[in-house]
Amino acid sequence: MRLTFAGTPEFAGAALQAILAAGHDVVQVLTKPDRPAGRGMVVRPAPVKQLAQVAGIPVLQPFTLRDPATQEQIRSAAPDVIIVAAYGLILPQVVLDMPRYGCINIHASLLPRWRGAAPIQRAILAGDTETGVCIMQMEAGLDSGPVLRAAKQAIRDDDTAGSLHDRLAGLGAQLIVEVLAHLPLTASPQAQDGVTHAAKIDKAEAMLDWRRPAIELDRQVRAFNPHPGASCSLDGRLLKIWRAAPVTGGEGPPGTVLAADAGGIAVACGEGALLLAELQAAGGRRLSAAEFLNGRRLVPETRYSLSGA
Repeated sequence: MRLTFAGTPEFAGAALQAILAAGHDVVQVLTKPDRPAGRGMVVRPAPVKQLAQVAGIPVLQPFTLRDPATQEQIRSAAPDVIIVAAYGLILPQVVLDMPRYGCINIHASLLPRWRGAAPIQRAILAGDTETGVCIMQMEAGLDSGPVLRAAKQAIRDDDTAGSLHDRLAGLGAQLIVEVLAHLPLTASPQAQDGVTHAAKIDKAEAMLDWRRPAIELDRQVRAFNPHPGASCSLDGRLLKIWRAAPVTGGEGPPGTVLAADAGGIAVACGEGALLLAELQAAGGRRLSAAEFLNGRRLVPETRYSLSGA
């Protein structure tokens, strides 16, 4: 199969690696323009670009696909199919219509649930017990096209967005290779019921509000690990919480420390309490609760700031 691949982050990189390993002729890679990342805000190529460069595949990094010159570059590659995975740019109809097998998207949810930009985080935040990957024939609507193949994946109680991402990336890579081996395939229209939208994550969502139930805050910590990291404030200092768990026993005003020892820092919530097990102060490194408390005397009844307070 002669194809163009459009993707940017690690999720897409797993699919590109699998496609190349399967022997397909990737004649062109589309990826978003390089941008600064990390503490030093150093401009680095995204994972898909790095893979393409190693494989010697021509790379295009347009800011939009609506430019006629860019469209001509894609057309001139004459792909049989365009594979899209976490690309980040909208494909206009003229591009969707170019390949004989159309454009096929690898989406990390069980459509029509969680259409949109952040399906992995939204599934964890909502308390879903399963998710999956859909290989979808693209159309003009947002993740609304018919599904060529789908597979389910359980969401574990301790899953973070990072751990679930890695399993879904592997599953998506496997499925896209299977689909490419059997094109053309009959696609099944998505159900009209059960449509939900996975809006892009806003950093403001990462602040923990201790008035909420502990079980919801636990999901928030897991959904925002590794990015952007759930946050709270203690004595005016920002803390990121990387690992926590809801616990029973003890009560107090929301945001009050109920206990603090090597096993964790228990904070009262609107319902139940959240045991903080891994924390990071601004400018510091990630620490276990025992390491965090070493040299810090955090006595019961200390109050963490409420979200927005």
